Amino acid sequence: MSTAELTLAPRRVAGIGLRLFRSEVGLTFRRRRNQALLVLLGAVPVLVGIALRLTAKPGNNDGPNLINQVAGNGVFLSVGALFFVLPLILPLAIAVVSGDSIAGEASTGTLRYLLAVPAGRTRLLMVKYATSVTFCVASVATIAATALVTGFILFPVGPVTLLSGSTVSLAAGLGRLGLIGLYVAACVACLAAIGLAISTMTDSPIAAITATAVLPVTCEVIDAVPQLSAVHPYLFTHWWFSYDDLLRDPMVTQNVTRGLLTFLAYTLIFGSVAWARFTTKDITC
Repeated sequence: MSTAELTLAPRRVAGIGLRLFRSEVGLTFRRRRNQALLVLLGAVPVLVGIALRLTAKPGNNDGPNLINQVAGNGVFLSVGALFFVLPLILPLAIAVVSGDSIAGEASTGTLRYLLAVPAGRTRLLMVKYATSVTFCVASVATIAATALVTGFILFPVGPVTLLSGSTVSLAAGLGRLGLIGLYVAACVACLAAIGLAISTMTDSPIAAITATAVLPVTCEVIDAVPQLSAVHPYLFTHWWFSYDDLLRDPMVTQNVTRGLLTFLAYTLIFGSVAWARFTTKDITC
């Protein structure tokens, strides 16, 4: 092989990886099941907004402070919607996509043909995870955007009163909302890495999806047991709701930083497990 061909080879592999990523993203978002999940996620803020519009009143101090502020400013509906979907609905949607990523291909017999693409198993695994992360970002964006539109329609909108009592401009409030969206996307991207690892261990997509969906619920149950407080900081779900610190002035970043580091640790650990399993897996069908 000539020097020019050796130089072009990495570019060709990179081009193959990019085309494979585009193909995977297209397939993921064209699946009716995944489209239905996005519709469901987008419907939650609308339902929450209508319910709060009918029941909540500005200045009402009963119930969670974060939710009650929706009645005074529609921007908070995005935060309230994320509060509702993060414990169960959003993880379930991510579990469906990430748990099916490898196991689904194995069950239908298409995994062997994907491995025939000259990109390698490692690159294929990276593409699968990148596709899951793309769906994570799309899911969070769908919730936030739908909630924002619903909030603008149903509630007054203006300068945002933060949880600390200070008020910032609407633009600054939307900036805080963007940071919260990125934090929640990091939460579920961590779960996507766990789902990918589980997906490499079985040829049954239902088993992989179920295990991935049950894991965060189990962690939340453990996190609610005071006697197990010693392990709480090591649970990835323990830091899911730390985004409320971004709604204070000044922003409190200690818990947010610890949460992001925890998500990164889980992603690296389970990503390594997925890589070790997938690169040594015997693909015969």
